[in-house]
Order: sequence, then structure tokens, then C-alpha cells
Amino acid sequence: MSHGSYRKADGKGPAGRLAGRSAAGPSQRQLRVAEEVRRVLAEVFARTTFRDPDLSDVTITVTEVRISPDLKHATAFVARLGRTDIETILPALKRVAPFLRTQLSHTLRLRTAPEIHFQPDTALDYAMEVDALLRKPEVQRDLKD
Repeated sequence: MSHGSYRKADGKGPAGRLAGRSAAGPSQRQLRVAEEVRRVLAEVFARTTFRDPDLSDVTITVTEVRISPDLKHATAFVARLGRTDIETILPALKRVAPFLRTQLSHTLRLRTAPEIHFQPDTALDYAMEVDALLRKPEVQRDLKD
């Protein structure tokens, strides 16, 4: 496959491309910009007190950012350490997304700051579920054989 050709990523459609997925994977520039966006968002969440009542006294961790190939859309995966109620603050994060985009535009040296979309990070929950399954006695018995 040539470098400039386009192939639909795993049949995921536009949502997959918005999350930074392509057939060949993200480019080096996408990875670099996504990490900078993650770093800036983490700093903003750490030092800013939001006026939104749903975000006051809430600690948010940005675990990963995926950026589209054109660098116009960024999907930030967020979690609340020790809590599983991240779904309840997603609407509040959507409300403060324009403010966060402004903060990105002040910090990053890009032509345009990416639009930010938020998704809950469920990787830790999944890992804990797999760990619990592996600790079951019947699974331990099968693994020893």
C-alpha cells in the first residue's frame, strides 16, 4: 500500500478517524501533538478551579489523547482515580471544552487549536476485571495444568 493512500480503519468510520486511528496508525507528528495536548490539559485540570459546579472539587486525570490526522479534533480519555463515576461529569467537560481549547491555543504552537472531545477511560476497569477473573480458583486450577 502506498504512503498516500487511504483505507478505512477497521470499519470504525468517522469516529475511529476522530480518535486518531488510521490503517497505518498515527504519524509521529500526531503522537507528538497528542502528547502535548495531554500535558497541557493535565496542567489546566491541576491548576484551574472551574466555575462549573459539576467540576468544582473534582480531580480529573487525562490518561491519553488521540488526535485526528488533520490535527483538528482531539479525543481526550479521562478518568477519576479511585472513582467510577466519570460518566456523570462528561457533560460538564463538554461545557468547558471551549475554555480548554482557548488554553490549548495559548500554549501550543499550532495553526488552529484542536476541538476537544471527551471519552471515559475504561482501560483500568477492564484490567481490574481481567485480574479478578485470573484470580478465580477454577482459572488458577486450569493455569497450573
